[in-house]
Amino acid sequence: MRLCIRRMSFFAMLLVYCSLVANAQNADATLKQIFDSPKVRQALENLKGSEAQTIKEQIAICEIPAPTFHEERRAAWFKQRFTELGLKNVRIDQVGNVLGERPGKGGNGNGPVLALAAHLDTVFPEGTDVRVKHEGSILKGPGIGDDCRGLAVILAVARALDEAKIETAGTIIFVANVGEEGLGDLRGARHLFNEELKGRATHFISVDGIGDDITNVAVGVVRYRVTFRGPGGHSFGAFGLPSPVHAMGRAIEKISRFQVPAQPKTTFNVGKIEGGTSVNSIAHTAWMEVDMRSEGAPELNKLEAEFKRAVQTAIDEENKARPNKTPITAELKIVSQRPAGVQPADSPIVKTALAASAALGVKAQLTAGSTDSNIPISLKIPAITIDGGGGGKGAHSLDEYFDTTNSHLGTQRTLLIALGIVGLK
Repeated sequence: MRLCIRRMSFFAMLLVYCSLVANAQNADATLKQIFDSPKVRQALENLKGSEAQTIKEQIAICEIPAPTFHEERRAAWFKQRFTELGLKNVRIDQVGNVLGERPGKGGNGNGPVLALAAHLDTVFPEGTDVRVKHEGSILKGPGIGDDCRGLAVILAVARALDEAKIETAGTIIFVANVGEEGLGDLRGARHLFNEELKGRATHFISVDGIGDDITNVAVGVVRYRVTFRGPGGHSFGAFGLPSPVHAMGRAIEKISRFQVPAQPKTTFNVGKIEGGTSVNSIAHTAWMEVDMRSEGAPELNKLEAEFKRAVQTAIDEENKARPNKTPITAELKIVSQRPAGVQPADSPIVKTALAASAALGVKAQLTAGSTDSNIPISLKIPAITIDGGGGGKGAHSLDEYFDTTNSHLGTQRTLLIALGIVGLK
């Protein structure tokens, strides 16, 4: 019996290996056929030659404020651009996503339907100075890489397909979606797959950020707002009452001592706290927002359970230390939740992305992240998030910058991956 298990294990490993090789070879063969097409070659050259125009659009996009939940102005701009590019059925859906379609010419209506997306929103509040400074190869401005770059890339791809008169077998739906950042909670992507494109989109690619990587591991996220409540009172006259601030402090101290695994990577953070009315008052309310993440769903569930225990223990300790007829209570409210998942490294969409990268001499790595792809991956729809090319640092900061050196490779790669999925007519 032991011998049989070993033999079966060996054959199973051999089958997996052969499958990996076959998938890689199929992806390479498909990309070679596409890469060798004269029209595709022309489109790639056009993208390189028009990168200055792509950069100009990237700047224009970035200078339209688009805080999460307030993406309307940028959405209106995209609706106009999608229309000018000749996309069909251009529309803004119920939650604010902008969509424009480039129908496939396959003829049977059963071809792949790729949603090629980038997100409209930024982490920066209303009133932020979003003007972009251009210094040589460097662009400086809040959101210039995340995700003004991705938005500019999908426009460039739509333009290149049209200029080179490339006909595809499958359909590409270009999407500028809302609600990717923070408490936006992927609401744009959720609506796409639960409503707008439900049962229609067969593949999804999000172009998000800068560089060359491919995100195929969807990091799960759960975020809580915890509101502590108590009787409140004068700091001297009512001394001895339990304090929501003190209870919250006890909870934060316990959270800070959590032990989490390095693999799968699991993290936690108390990102925001607020409470009280004055220095000489015992607070009647205090609240904190807590972010927990993991590449593995079981690990995230375990961390979440430990977090809940820590909050309850902190309340019990504060109430015991300051007994009162009106004890401290806490309300735990989930404010954001993103499912964990994996797009396997040997899946066709990942192999296509790696083959397209290799064809252009781009050294791509597979990475993990929390992106719009979390939603389709959780629904078993082939999906990845790809960087938009170029370089830079400082995402989510006022000092964010984008290096345009060879940034055209990101646009070219996006085109090749899209064509690798929908196919040429």
